[in-house]
Amino acid sequence: MGKTVAALVSGGVDSAVSVHILKEQGIDPHLFYIKIGPDRDTEWNCTSEEDVEICQWLARRYGLQLDVIDLHKEYWEKVVGYTMEKARQGLTPNPDVMCNKLIKFGCFEQVVGKDFDFTATGHYATTDKDAKGRVWLATSPDPVKDQTDFLCQIDSQQVSKLMFPIGAMYKHEVREVAERAHLLNAERRDSQGICFLGNIDFRDYIKAHLGENPGDVREIETGRKIGEHKGLWFYTIGQRKGLGFGGGPWFVVKKNLKRNILFVSHGYDPEKVYKDHLSMNDFHFITANPFEDDMFASSIVEGEQGREMRVTFKIRHTPDCLTGCLINTIGGEWKLIADKKIHGVAPGQFCVVYDESHHLCIGSGEID
Repeated sequence: MGKTVAALVSGGVDSAVSVHILKEQGIDPHLFYIKIGPDRDTEWNCTSEEDVEICQWLARRYGLQLDVIDLHKEYWEKVVGYTMEKARQGLTPNPDVMCNKLIKFGCFEQVVGKDFDFTATGHYATTDKDAKGRVWLATSPDPVKDQTDFLCQIDSQQVSKLMFPIGAMYKHEVREVAERAHLLNAERRDSQGICFLGNIDFRDYIKAHLGENPGDVREIETGRKIGEHKGLWFYTIGQRKGLGFGGGPWFVVKKNLKRNILFVSHGYDPEKVYKDHLSMNDFHFITANPFEDDMFASSIVEGEQGREMRVTFKIRHTPDCLTGCLINTIGGEWKLIADKKIHGVAPGQFCVVYDESHHLCIGSGEID
């Protein structure tokens, strides 16, 4: 008897090509569309109706079964609740990371995935099995589309059941396969933003839930007041667009939560807003702690703070922010010492850590 596969489909080209590849491999996956968007007719609705229609077409095209799994309640309780609470604290949330951890590979696994050998998705990521038989989350060769940073909070059991049919491909290759296969969504644009928002702006959604909390906006170099903000939760470190302060351009460089002050700078290169030291709370290892594994022995060095390890990390999705560093733990707190100073370090973001060659994703921690 062959392996049973649950394939998550979204209406996008990536998951559609994943299904096409599975069929070419002789696998008949059971398709599942996870419903997480709003369940009422408002201007906040996302494209779920169109998405489902495309998924239904895909199922008919390949003679597969499709089920819609309603995880709307769980998503809004877990992911949206997390997002609003982090924003209220003035931190920078990442709902996409938590959706993968708690919904796609959390609630879905508990409700449906447990009955299948594997779960396939259209993520740009790969897996790698080591000599001990352990499965590691590994990067895609496409540095622009690689999505391991969005999967950085899943655990070893979750990653061991995952299949990434397009994970070793580049985006243009996926489009080419879709065109050759005459898939309905071959030229459909990639989704942007956060799914549960649909077409509404994130600031408007935050305002609807958290309201406003005005405070001073000050230039960080001089302390001079240059305006007033409507709430620290509307801004993130490194933000430039949409600030609306006169005399710009301005960049957000710091938040003072106790005094409710937003600090900005004219330039994006003042020394004080670049950092080469990061600390993280509750560091999460996906497969294993590399400090306790001889597989990483060659990357461990003796430093000023004791045993340190050479790794790479990123704090944003863009490939240009990948940086080499040393990582160590002191008193249970994980610290990074970067090879060069980086900008846009925002508390609440996930710092994603990879091995020295940027192949295996070790895990992630929330920036303190």
